[in-house]
Amino acid sequence: MMLILASQSAARRAMLTAAGVPHEILAAHVDEDAITAGLHAEAASPERIADALAEVKALKISRQHPGALVLGADTVAVTASGLLINKPETRARAEAQLRQLAGSSHRLVSAAVICEGGRPVWRAAGVSTLVMRKLSNEFIAAYLDAEGEPVLGCAGCYRIEALGAQLFTRIDGDQFTIRGLPLLAVLDYLRTRGVLPA
Repeated sequence: MMLILASQSAARRAMLTAAGVPHEILAAHVDEDAITAGLHAEAASPERIADALAEVKALKISRQHPGALVLGADTVAVTASGLLINKPETRARAEAQLRQLAGSSHRLVSAAVICEGGRPVWRAAGVSTLVMRKLSNEFIAAYLDAEGEPVLGCAGCYRIEALGAQLFTRIDGDQFTIRGLPLLAVLDYLRTRGVLPA
């Protein structure tokens, strides 16, 4: 059975490839901001928001390819006070976001939903808690210079597999979840479906 990843995330593609999962990529192109805003207005939990975004992506591609397993995924970052952290998109927002997160903890929720025949057949989520160290303005500027534009599309404004590791004093959770996919749970399900050998 074919697996399609309904995501533009380079980190998710890299994780599946490194784990030996055969897959194709078809980005879903959904309005994540509008969906997130609507769910946030309903006081949905970060887990519910991440799950809903993952499901919308997987459903969109599954309806176009009903014979495939379609994996949708999304990550939501939330501060200790419950404030959702969006992808910064601009350098100015990235600087402000890092100043806000510095010296405190936040959670990352990464959800995955697999759809088949235009309906969800499996879902899972992973949660990690990260404690960011205090950061000087000089460090933030140098960090963003070094990481460049790709980090502007990351929840929390970091890639833990790269220089983002320097931002933290403690992490509770696995790196796969932090990188955007509860990979071990995904692999378990793919084995039950015969996509991977058992």
